[in-house]
Amino acid sequence: MTRLGLNLFATESSNEKGERIDVLVSGNGLRLERIISQGHRSPDGFWYNQSENEWVLVLSGHARVRIEGQPSEITMAPGDTLLLPAHCRHRVEWTDPDQQTIWLALFTSCDLK
Repeated sequence: MTRLGLNLFATESSNEKGERIDVLVSGNGLRLERIISQGHRSPDGFWYNQSENEWVLVLSGHARVRIEGQPSEITMAPGDTLLLPAHCRHRVEWTDPDQQTIWLALFTSCDLK
């Protein structure tokens, strides 16, 4: 579902622990999502392995992401971005349990540079 006129920082009905995903726009080979996480982490042993490229931006809050094969986690704060090429196995290790972490995530099947 495409959402129009949404305030990216409005978080009504999203104060439950976990994660909320709102699709903002989508089209041929492109999807933009707002993700709200609070105390969310990937399940033990689970790795995202998507067929799309993903670019993420943290708008508010804090998170830690692990990329398979990397020696340490990536700590993310407001303004930080991360480009995850297709099939780059990654997981969310932690999002702040005391405040919401608001992400923008752009998924695309086109080549990114």
